[in-house]
Amino acid sequence: MSQILHPFRGGIKLDSYKEVTRNKTSRSIAVPETLYLPLQQHVGMAAKACVEEGQLVVADQVIAESPGSVGMRLHAPIAGMIGSIVNFPVIHNSGQSASCIEIFPDSRIAPVKPCGVVTGSTLENKSVYERIEQAGIVGLGGAGFPAHIKVREGVGQTVDTLIINGVECEPHITCDDRLMQENSAEVIAGSALVAQAIDAARCVVAVESDMEAAFSALSNVLAEPIELVSVPAIYPAGSEKQLTAMVTGQEIPSGLLPIDVGVAVLNVATVVAIYRAVTRGQPLTERLVTVTGSVQDPGNLRVLIGTPVQHVLEQFGDFDRRTHKVLSGGPMMGTEILDTQAPITKTTNCLLVVEREQNDIAESACIRCGDCLPVCPIGLQPQQLFEASRRSDVDTAQDLHLFDCIECGCCTYVCPSRIPLVDYFRYAKSSIESLDRDRAQADRARERFTRREDRFAGSKWASPRSDDVVLADVRGVETATLQSDVQAAVARARRRRDQQTSE
Repeated sequence: MSQILHPFRGGIKLDSYKEVTRNKTSRSIAVPETLYLPLQQHVGMAAKACVEEGQLVVADQVIAESPGSVGMRLHAPIAGMIGSIVNFPVIHNSGQSASCIEIFPDSRIAPVKPCGVVTGSTLENKSVYERIEQAGIVGLGGAGFPAHIKVREGVGQTVDTLIINGVECEPHITCDDRLMQENSAEVIAGSALVAQAIDAARCVVAVESDMEAAFSALSNVLAEPIELVSVPAIYPAGSEKQLTAMVTGQEIPSGLLPIDVGVAVLNVATVVAIYRAVTRGQPLTERLVTVTGSVQDPGNLRVLIGTPVQHVLEQFGDFDRRTHKVLSGGPMMGTEILDTQAPITKTTNCLLVVEREQNDIAESACIRCGDCLPVCPIGLQPQQLFEASRRSDVDTAQDLHLFDCIECGCCTYVCPSRIPLVDYFRYAKSSIESLDRDRAQADRARERFTRREDRFAGSKWASPRSDDVVLADVRGVETATLQSDVQAAVARARRRRDQQTSE
């Protein structure tokens, strides 16, 4: 079936640098001496540990529960002993630390018998997203949004199109490409399972035009009603709003999500994880990670969640840390890993080792060339957003739809002044979010105070020195008497001071 595609605004054509890894079979690595599992690996509330120091756990055992609806549980990737809950470095722009569960692997602990395989078609829709939630699956494309919430939204709303996102548009990254080549049957079966669960009228698996091997592998196992389409290799075609526009022709309005226009988008690796969770009861404890750049024999690795980045990099020899840096993700949207002891998380799809830029190429003033305008895939005004962000003018930034920015980095890439525009936008977003948190906290404190005052009003425990009583007492006293009392008190204070001075 031929598919009519629709162009999206903006975007740029980038060199992919993917040939060195996309044609190599993925491989496993040795288990590290210690795993560190951050309690916050997803959008939403951090998980709460449900294990204790010294406790023995088996592989796939729940070690942290979700404290709320927008949360995610964690499982032990391997059998071992719980060390402690430690404050440990994590992958973050600021290089901050976070609470992590420490696990010491122990191969002597007997494994648990795996769950029996079930057919997805025999399960009710509610059971499907319950199994997704129990397996701790988040969006593996990088966003980390709890997958069961997306599926549940699809169940509760009419979904015209389910898009399975295999468009790996950022340079260097090929983990989804390899997954589609090596596990094509699970990709198609998982797509069909999710489409049935949310009753999607149409299901489309989208891959990039330069993924010939993945397209061929999927074509060999393709079954109705799943459609397979090849989209142009233009960055950022893999962003869900741009992919929705290409496949359906619908542009998602500001402030809305694909589900608001009847479209559900799931990453291809997320769909495979869902298939394994629903049919085998297998939780998310491992993922494919592309390791590439300035390393020996780059490729894709099957890595346990919680494995330190340093342990992964050691499989590829050494490099000069003074002249090179490590990114989590690709060169456009990646985050520099300031401490390589930080662990791999559910959303880590790539470790990219690149040379540091020379200091002689520095940021200069904006020359108002306008090069950033045509490449923005959202149609924002990067130049005006930059000025508002630089001035900390949060009201103007929000009026310019700051939070619609997907941080793709197209504007930064083309800027002749080398202004890190996305960094300014991220800072402005975090500032606004911090203000919102402070405002919400103040509102909660004000509400608690008001409720307390309401409880005491009219109560027999009410203070006899309430404002009304004090005012009544003051009004009943002659002004002259008050002045006399004040003057007497001042005189007594002076006498005591003079006496102490003479002594």
